Amino acid sequence: MMSGQDSSETAGMAPPTAGILRPRGRKWWLLRAAGGMIVGVVMLFVCGFGWFASYVGHLRTPTYQQKADAIIVLTGGQSRLDAAMELLESGKGERLLISGVHPSATRHELQMATGGDKSLFSCCVDLDRTALDTIGNAEESAKWVQSHAYGTIILVTNNYHMPRSLLEVGRQLHHAKLEPYPVVNSYLDNGIWLTKPEAVRVLFTEYNKYLLALARSVLPLRPTVDGVALADARTMTGSVKR
Repeated sequence: MMSGQDSSETAGMAPPTAGILRPRGRKWWLLRAAGGMIVGVVMLFVCGFGWFASYVGHLRTPTYQQKADAIIVLTGGQSRLDAAMELLESGKGERLLISGVHPSATRHELQMATGGDKSLFSCCVDLDRTALDTIGNAEESAKWVQSHAYGTIILVTNNYHMPRSLLEVGRQLHHAKLEPYPVVNSYLDNGIWLTKPEAVRVLFTEYNKYLLALARSVLPLRPTVDGVALADARTMTGSVKR
């Protein structure tokens, strides 16, 4: 039987689990919520990359291309130029713009590199030497399209570059229709890209650039030499500048 002294001592003692069961503070719940948000963002980013890589991997060069008013090719590889010249030679567009030509490259050098017909190259190919990146390609392409009042454009670039190119060029063209013509150097469908480290690197880099292009639809972001910065308000009265 418990004595009166034992009963009084027991009554004054807290249960051994009292410290464990006490309500958690607000800070703990905030940390937990923040952790959950970070995990969710990471999962969304990874799933988005998987979708992007799968989408790009399934892009194919059209076996038949309908005729358009003109053709635009964004420089970045010999295969792009060859594909664009083939479209021009087959009459799929009345004129071709090569956007992003290096200032030191001559018209003759480009004609020789593509193997295009000299007379066709002289009469129907325009060179843009101003653009330095995809944003610049979009801006200069829009000026060219508007100056000629073209309504339909075939856009030629590599498959991995096509989503961002359509987004940037389409943002500048308000009254013209874009027809994508992806150039495929190597097939990446059915998850083959996972077995090619170089393909993973290229796709991951392009995916991040694509996300930045999407963000520019909401925030006035602009690429800089050191990274990304908010664009000056004065540049937002028209289009976003490089």
